[in-house]
Amino acid sequence: MTRPRTIWLVAGEDSGDQLGAKLMRALREAAPDVAFGGVGGEAMAEAGFVSLFPLDDVAVMGYLPVLARARTLLRRIRETAEAVVRARPDVLVIIDSPGFTHAVAKRVRKAAPGIPIIDYVSPSVWAWRPWRAKGMRAFIDHVLALLPFEPEAHRRLGGPPCTYVGHPLIERLAELRPSDSETLRRDTEPYSLVILPGSRRSEIERLMPVFGQALALVARTHRVEPVLPAVTRHRALIERLAAAWPVPVEIVTGEAPKYATFRGARAALAASGTVTLELALAGVPMVVAYKVSRAEEVIARRLIQVPTIVLPNLILAENAMPEFVQADCTPGRLAEALAPLLAGGDARMAQCAALARIDERMQLADADTPSRAAARIVLSAAERSPR
Repeated sequence: MTRPRTIWLVAGEDSGDQLGAKLMRALREAAPDVAFGGVGGEAMAEAGFVSLFPLDDVAVMGYLPVLARARTLLRRIRETAEAVVRARPDVLVIIDSPGFTHAVAKRVRKAAPGIPIIDYVSPSVWAWRPWRAKGMRAFIDHVLALLPFEPEAHRRLGGPPCTYVGHPLIERLAELRPSDSETLRRDTEPYSLVILPGSRRSEIERLMPVFGQALALVARTHRVEPVLPAVTRHRALIERLAAAWPVPVEIVTGEAPKYATFRGARAALAASGTVTLELALAGVPMVVAYKVSRAEEVIARRLIQVPTIVLPNLILAENAMPEFVQADCTPGRLAEALAPLLAGGDARMAQCAALARIDERMQLADADTPSRAAARIVLSAAERSPR
């Protein structure tokens, strides 16, 4: 009697935990007796996963927080790698969070080179520090990409074999697409205008004043009802900053209200990030903005290798969504770009046509889901792994 395949999953933050939980369910669907181990959070625990330690121990972002918890992080990296080597799983899947997961993978590859290692979520080698792609070949056997242009980027940069398995948002299209009544709402005045100043405190503090002034300019010529989906932990900050806006805004929290807002929105003013892809899949024309500190700007200008920071533009290989970064991120320029998206006409029609092409670029064959596509590659690696 052969033992069940053992797959270890190592996530480093909440988004990776969500991906890991979906992957676990898809793996069990294809191989019911599969066994799991590794590091995960609440979503993976609900799927029956027992983590080596709490995910909060390693879910740290930003230079200063990482430095403050460096000792704990280094210990958890060492403990995770040692546990993987002792367990000798058929395959190790590291999920996003390269600062943590890549450090684990390097140690595992050195101590147990026979364990296949799959990286679920490509680092943004196509955007900055492109030399990382080639370096990954030493400890990564296969990359599972969420964005359709990433396999070509790894090929061009000399990275590991890479397969596009689809973005998890593909599995949520039903929540993003408007009903007939919501489509009608988009074309009814006063227009619903969704405002998205980011999910990090620094983003919110930099963009809220600019967005508020841009909204005031737009409201002079268009009847709008602004809605701001807020990250729950930053709601108090957003309410305080929005209180200074000359135009009142409705603030909502939670994923379901956010998506409901998207389905009825005429247009959006958004900080650059994953939310722009959510808006694109919901078919909401948008203006994108971003601001960082002067020091971060100097570093970014040296390292960033792409002509746009907007995910839908990268997927389309064209700057269909206008973006205003740093000195260009002014109330006047944002309002000027938003006005034609609200009014209608050529600019709105052109962006709507571009958004419609996102589906074609991101779709998977045979109505597959990202989780199932990823699971097939993971199980294939496990089958090739020596017992």
